[in-house]
Amino acid sequence: MQNRFWRIENRPQGTDFASALALVEEALPELAQGEIRIRNAMLSMDAGTRLWLTDREDGYQPPLPTGAPMTGLVVGEVVASRADGFAEGDLVRAFGVWGALSQVDAVMSGAIKLDPTVEDRRAWFGPLGMNGWTALWGIEETGAAKPGERVLVSAAAGATGVLAVQIAKLLGCEAWGIAGGAEKCGFLTGELGIAGAVDYKAGNVGDQLQVAGGIDVYFDNVGGPMLDDIIPCMNHYGRIALCGLLHDYSSGTRTAPREYDQILMRRLRVEGFFSPDFMDQGERLTARLRGWHEEGKLVMPYDVTQGLENTLSAYAKLFTGGNIGKVIVEL
Repeated sequence: MQNRFWRIENRPQGTDFASALALVEEALPELAQGEIRIRNAMLSMDAGTRLWLTDREDGYQPPLPTGAPMTGLVVGEVVASRADGFAEGDLVRAFGVWGALSQVDAVMSGAIKLDPTVEDRRAWFGPLGMNGWTALWGIEETGAAKPGERVLVSAAAGATGVLAVQIAKLLGCEAWGIAGGAEKCGFLTGELGIAGAVDYKAGNVGDQLQVAGGIDVYFDNVGGPMLDDIIPCMNHYGRIALCGLLHDYSSGTRTAPREYDQILMRRLRVEGFFSPDFMDQGERLTARLRGWHEEGKLVMPYDVTQGLENTLSAYAKLFTGGNIGKVIVEL
């Protein structure tokens, strides 16, 4: 059986993905014991995968080698199985490849069966997926947000951020977001009804945050120089939940806060967290998120691109601010 997929040819520079990945066609090998073959219906575009395209060996997982298929979360239907617990016709989510088909080890890919009765299957990438898990865990566990506290989220119009601000609000916090542009900020305060939004494109973030008051919890998706604007705005004994480093992924730089001394002066706690840390809690987290989602209290806008051949333009949106909510490629 032939498969059409995106292959890593070399390491991309910035957002020039077209010169680094190629759409190719190759035959799939015979299905091995423990493997499943998935007909991909949707591909999840996630900014964190940009790190896999670098040659950095000190990330949370080794880089993907050149010549390998590009990897990411997929949702689709099992079309063949030699793995216990998976049968033809099952709807699944797994770490597969950016392609028409994903042939993966069921265990190593984290494949899980999904409830096919969920009306909008895109939700398995958003509120009911790792974006939802990360948002809930970061606000409630790592950030330890308590009712009445002020929570600030960067990249608040992105897939994880848009859920994080809503969850903060649901937990009784005063939610603020940072986003780029008046449209995104208007969405956050209008559609989502959070307390306020800061447009980082409009000028100094720290000055804009003065109207909010001190921050108790900062859910950081961005890193970079913005962190120097945020740290002096933190209340004493505040918490910074470090989820992503969007600024660093394509720039090739590393976050180095000038205001590092304020972590001591304000007695701040800074903690990084990543979804594999709480993968074993997925069922519990999904049940809680699904309740909010089905009650209409947790919404997600979707930015959908049609066609495997258009994957790279969808992916680039994550790094150029071209999206609100979850970016998905539908096949």
